[in-house]
Amino acid sequence: MQFPKHPFRTHGGAHVPHRKHTAQMESVVMPPPDQVVIPMSQHIGAPCTPVVKAGDLVKVGQLIGDSDKFVSAPIHASVSGKVSKITTVLMPSGMEVQAVVIDSDGEMTPWENLEPPKVETHQDLVKAARASGLVGLGGAGFPAHIKLNVPEGRKIDTLIINVAECEPYITADHREALENSWDVLSGIYLVKDLLNIDRTLIAVEKNKPDVIKVLSEIAYSDTRDPENKVRVLPLKARYPQGAEKQLIQTVTGRCVPPGGLPAHVGCAVFNAATCAAIYDAVYLGLPLVRRAVTVTGS
Repeated sequence: MQFPKHPFRTHGGAHVPHRKHTAQMESVVMPPPDQVVIPMSQHIGAPCTPVVKAGDLVKVGQLIGDSDKFVSAPIHASVSGKVSKITTVLMPSGMEVQAVVIDSDGEMTPWENLEPPKVETHQDLVKAARASGLVGLGGAGFPAHIKLNVPEGRKIDTLIINVAECEPYITADHREALENSWDVLSGIYLVKDLLNIDRTLIAVEKNKPDVIKVLSEIAYSDTRDPENKVRVLPLKARYPQGAEKQLIQTVTGRCVPPGGLPAHVGCAVFNAATCAAIYDAVYLGLPLVRRAVTVTGS
């Protein structure tokens, strides 16, 4: 397949001021809190049901909530400690859901049963993504195993990696791409190879020249990508270009129909942090219990 030399022209969008004050600050790991309250609704889809009870001892990465619904993803403990209670919390949406409250022991001890899954096929990857509780980290929180489970009769020919990060203040993906670039690319190659995708485009807005440089150096390596199927596509900075359907149109010129999904136009879109989480799940056996966030302001 041909790779676009430039983004496709699209109409609309806003040129917002860039306030990327934290772009050059290294990420800092927060210390474990004394207590965490983990709602059983962590994604788009059906809420989970707790699989632990008050008094149980849990460790980092241990399953604490699950659902038998298709559009859902299991939830794991993000700290080690004791479950103090199962309660109900009010979500920002106004929905009440169950929540698991864990009193942290401060040790962050990993669950002893964590181990990398055996992933050799497309369906192995779907199962591993589901078991790890992987959801899209670009904001929507869509369960990743559904996105990876391509509908029968449809062919995904283009994988788009979203590093646009068009919001004025947010820099979490910027730092993810710089600090964990090998993890991001390893996740990309895994998805590309197991889904047999013809071309992969890493979409980065031009206000991140350091990200473009780092990812290009890895992506254009003959040892990692001898067929040259992964390339970086610099984009003009514009909001809301990082939204999935807008990004597809900018990168491929294709328009997702109203009510449609990226698969309807032969595309799959994954956020950079999601790709790094795929690496964690498949190569390290780590479920989704951490993510980077931007803390900034005037």
